Amino acid sequence: MSKTKLISAVAIAAGCVLASQAAMAYSAGDFFVRGGIGKSDTRSDNGVVDSISSGERGFTAGAGYLFHDNIGVELNGSEKIEHDFSAGDLSGSFDRMPVNLLVNYYPLGGLDSRVQPYVGAGLNYTRFSGEPEGVHARRSYGAVGQVGIDLAVTENFMLNGFANYADVDSRLSVDGERIGTAKVDPMTIGGGVTFRF
Repeated sequence: MSKTKLISAVAIAAGCVLASQAAMAYSAGDFFVRGGIGKSDTRSDNGVVDSISSGERGFTAGAGYLFHDNIGVELNGSEKIEHDFSAGDLSGSFDRMPVNLLVNYYPLGGLDSRVQPYVGAGLNYTRFSGEPEGVHARRSYGAVGQVGIDLAVTENFMLNGFANYADVDSRLSVDGERIGTAKVDPMTIGGGVTFRF
């Protein structure tokens, strides 16, 4: 067996052993932080706006606390995401920065398992900025829901995947005159890591 193949085999075996030993259980009193990258896709019917682009990928971050083995709270958000839009003769771009406050349910909380799924619901706050001159997009408050999963690598380090949907509507004004409501309603899918302590 070549040296390269031997090293590869040892690395794979070590990874399997590590993964088999990495069992974790969310439990009351746990804190965690998450970080990763997400990509949003906006709805096709955008209200007064003809179209809004899906936007670029952006960094996401969050922190949470479990006050019960199965229930916790999480505050998460992302960096500003730029979207192009058009509305009749008007076109340009704006930045969207979301912040979500959620209550999460962990069905396997308290049980030793490498896989820890969760679902959550809560409130979304979205701030808009960077609109073209004369255009103002009002901040938005709405509902948000999410699903996610943590896969334990060690007791405190996990790989994370998530998807969330937020109800985001913004009242648009041009030169101080309200022209209607833009419906963004982004679906965001992403992944990253979770650290538990």
